Amino acid sequence: MAEILVIDDDPDIRDLLFEALSGAGHAVRVAADGLAGLEAASGRAPDLVVLDWMLPEHTGPEICQALRADSALADVRVLMLSARGTESDIRHGQAAGVDGYIVKPFSPRALVWRVESMLATEHQVIDVTPDE
Repeated sequence: MAEILVIDDDPDIRDLLFEALSGAGHAVRVAADGLAGLEAASGRAPDLVVLDWMLPEHTGPEICQALRADSALADVRVLMLSARGTESDIRHGQAAGVDGYIVKPFSPRALVWRVESMLATEHQVIDVTPDE
């Protein structure tokens, strides 16, 4: 069982992710914005963060950069979850340090599989091919 931190400002998405990931046997914590997520991660480092791109005040890429800058959290895997799915967006996420990228709308089952795959590997390369 892994500990997963979900950072998303949409309560419906947070609830959906909580149900899907806890239903798969993971311990799930949630945060409604980036600063609350950073605080939660700093208090107890998760194994993986599911991070929304479009958050109030600070974007997902900014939060990912903050995680990477913290030596205690630098190795935490980050899965970006976003409605932004262009090649440029994915590259921007990668430059910020995300390990994986899923475009909304998404299948909860596919997200769980992706999370489990990321947890099972030492390093995950972004493997999403955007629509052309």
